[in-house]
Amino acid sequence: MGGLLSGSKKGNMTERNLIEVRQLRKHFSIRVGSLNPFQSAVVRAVDGVDLRVLKGETLSLVGESGCGKTTLGRCILRLTESTSGRIFFDSQDISRLPKGKMRMLRRNMQIIFQDPFSSLDPRMKVGDIVGQPLVAFRMHHRKDRRQRISDMLLAVGLEPDIVSRFPHEFSGGQRQRIAIARALIVSPVFIVADEPVSALDVSIRAQILNLMKDLKRRFQLTYLYISHDLSTVKFISDRVAVMYLGKIVESGPVRTIFEKPLHPYTRELIEAVPIPDPSLRKDRKRMKGEPPSPISPPSGCRFHPRCPKVLPICHEKEPDPSMARSDHHVSCHLYGV
Repeated sequence: MGGLLSGSKKGNMTERNLIEVRQLRKHFSIRVGSLNPFQSAVVRAVDGVDLRVLKGETLSLVGESGCGKTTLGRCILRLTESTSGRIFFDSQDISRLPKGKMRMLRRNMQIIFQDPFSSLDPRMKVGDIVGQPLVAFRMHHRKDRRQRISDMLLAVGLEPDIVSRFPHEFSGGQRQRIAIARALIVSPVFIVADEPVSALDVSIRAQILNLMKDLKRRFQLTYLYISHDLSTVKFISDRVAVMYLGKIVESGPVRTIFEKPLHPYTRELIEAVPIPDPSLRKDRKRMKGEPPSPISPPSGCRFHPRCPKVLPICHEKEPDPSMARSDHHVSCHLYGV
């Protein structure tokens, strides 16, 4: 499993790990070509990922669009079934847990979606939207549910009297607060936040991120925060995992990743972050080309066609994760051991 699972004893989970993923794969079969309807190809969206999320932390999963971030998050929650690999939640292997048992466990694992409008049913009132999980999991009596809904709306910065209104009556930021209230109302311990502020105005993003940080402290939450926006990642994260073409290429504490990145891809991502004063930007070459197709990924290191420091071995052999420090891991032949 390599260095990305550092912190786990061999064959066992540590008490600190809330989520552990071992060699997780999700391959999609798609039809290709218009002449032969039976011709198909395999999209390797997630292709052998080892990952851990510690209790009480915010781990951010970053990378370009199409790298497999959202698919990985959905596989961890089993909203999308993985092709192979193992998923542990609080030491329990949930990879092939029966649907009935998984349904009861799901109240501990919730998701905040990217688009706060499409994730809310426009035909339902806010009170019914936020309270729906209580009904689904048969939690609380009807009177107690009303109080629980009011308390949760207050917790996310909304007035309880909005329960009779519809989603279209609110701004994007308010709708995302409603979505957060819905996710938290069943008292989960783990939240997958899938690009939760990317659809919001810049002026609103900081408010929602501050709210998420406050809720994390109040309710002792653990976040998997998925984003391609490194400025928000730097603000909210404890640790960062960088994903490229279905694989984790580097992971470590947020300060280490931003100040001492090792993988060439991580460096390119960080250098591409906009800065307020253009005169301070160093002259640099942009990353070469576009990401290869996950249908036919390059042999060896998947980043080698775009890498500015490519070695001959990069064309032939996939790098194994190695440790730069006990908490910093990189999959790159430049740092192989």
